[in-house]
Amino acid sequence: MSIVETATIEEPQRDTPKLWADFTAACSEQDYYQGWLALQSGLIPGVVQGLLIVAAADKQFMPVAGWPQSGNNPQRLSDVVERVLEENCGLLVELPDSANYAIAYPLLVDETLCGVVALEVSASAEAELQRAMEHLQWGVAWLELLVRRKQADKDQATLHRLKTAVDMLAVVLGQESFAAAAMAFTTELSAASECERVSLGFLRGRKLKLQAVSHSAEVGRKMNLTRAIERVMEEAILQRREVSYPPIEEEVLICREHEALSRQQSMAAIISFPLYGQGRYYGALTCERAADRPFTERDVEFFRAIAALLSPALESKYLNDQPLPVKFKAAAQQQLQRLFGPRYFGRKLFLLLLIGVIACLSVLEWDYRLSADMTLEGAIRRAVVVPFNGFIDQAPARAGDLVEQGALLCSLDDRDLRLEMLAKNSQQRQLDRQYQEAVAKHDRAQAKIIKAQLDQSQAELDLIVAKLERSRLTAPFAGLLVSGDLSQRLGSAVEQGEILFEVTPLDAYRVILKVDERRIADVQIGQQGTLVLSSLPNQQYLFTVAKITPITKAEEGRNYFRVEAHLQTVDDSLRPGMEGVGKIFIDRRKLISIWTRDLLEWVQLTLWRWLP
Repeated sequence: MSIVETATIEEPQRDTPKLWADFTAACSEQDYYQGWLALQSGLIPGVVQGLLIVAAADKQFMPVAGWPQSGNNPQRLSDVVERVLEENCGLLVELPDSANYAIAYPLLVDETLCGVVALEVSASAEAELQRAMEHLQWGVAWLELLVRRKQADKDQATLHRLKTAVDMLAVVLGQESFAAAAMAFTTELSAASECERVSLGFLRGRKLKLQAVSHSAEVGRKMNLTRAIERVMEEAILQRREVSYPPIEEEVLICREHEALSRQQSMAAIISFPLYGQGRYYGALTCERAADRPFTERDVEFFRAIAALLSPALESKYLNDQPLPVKFKAAAQQQLQRLFGPRYFGRKLFLLLLIGVIACLSVLEWDYRLSADMTLEGAIRRAVVVPFNGFIDQAPARAGDLVEQGALLCSLDDRDLRLEMLAKNSQQRQLDRQYQEAVAKHDRAQAKIIKAQLDQSQAELDLIVAKLERSRLTAPFAGLLVSGDLSQRLGSAVEQGEILFEVTPLDAYRVILKVDERRIADVQIGQQGTLVLSSLPNQQYLFTVAKITPITKAEEGRNYFRVEAHLQTVDDSLRPGMEGVGKIFIDRRKLISIWTRDLLEWVQLTLWRWLP
């Protein structure tokens, strides 16, 4: 560490009242440091020279006061100062090539090293050195008080900035539209910072547009002042940092537009802050004051806090109020930038994979199979109907039973028929005797009449016998009863022609496919296919398309064609009424055409519907 000498000509003085007066009358921080060091050097006996080093804002230590202000040699105290900076504790060392001692003590505030004070003391006894060290320890409290006051002022200013920023944020969020929020923000900021005018601008593409000016409901786009403020904002955004005129710091910045606006406004003080967020600059904030009230570092910190807290809320409202095409364009540009710009490797990898998949689908061919819901029906479905009006006597079979050919399904009550048959038999015997008597008497006319009555009675008897035979309803062939349950209708009346049972064989089936009308043109008779039943998902059956019914059926909001097919193999696990999914093999096509066919057809149909 190097210490620069101070070289102001002034003799050491030990007039204690005057030292106290100079210390209490200090108007600046530098005067405070110098007055304190002079007071300590005057109060401690034997002090030859003193040096005070304080940490600056950039954490670098630098000398701020020396005593006496002429004829001193701070280099003699540099070693002990460096040791205190390293060890953070007070030291008392004997100076080489001299009978004097060096006393150094750190300025610690909340365990943070803020400075070091070092004195060269001439002493003849150890007690004098001890009293000098104690006196120095007590005197450092004045410096600690100054540091804490500075920190308290800084904290108070920070609290004020945060309170003002939060109040403004509440005002901004309470507005429904961006225009009202921007107007309220600029007006509130102008009043809080005592500025003549506060302006807010946002980028639209690559060009900045002035959005709001304090105390002004409308922003004239063709006004010279508006264009000048926009150029000032663009100047700050291009340099990517705040720009002020007159300059606050000694850093060299381009402020040509700021200077031009200042002259236009009678040499006003101007400062602009670019608004940054999400990796981009999206706007700027410009504040103007009268020439006699230039901006300070505290003002800059205040504006920074306001911009950091409120600019995201204003940008969000600005984006929300944009028209839908502008939002879509901005979102598309953002996605393209992420896709082709730096970072976002996951998206780039996904795009490459997507391109590779599309390329593969455009080259590879696959079997195009048309899927359709299917139902299994019996090839024959025989109905068992009531042969004549009667009453049900027995019903041993019901739907779902497997029956053999000739098995009894149900029987009708035949008691009336048997009584009627007995009556007919008795009547026939009577007519037969009358016929024989007429023949014996050679009464041909009467014989012919009785003969006709005999034939009529025999026909009626044959009809009754036939009815008795048909009163027992049997299975016409071996198969499955698919409908009919008379167990709850015993003794009830049935009418002639009423269907009681339906029987279907188990060795012949037909497949009924429900093909969407959009795909019926792909289906032709003779095409092969495969079906899977819901009850037998692990087994596949081959079928052949046999018939296309040219009649549609509406179901579930769509139209379907009934397509019949024959199974190539039949086993005992099949039952009528089973449902599943069938796939008809059409041809071989590109995979991409198979998967995108529905989408392309929908687009074509929609365009044809809406285009003139």
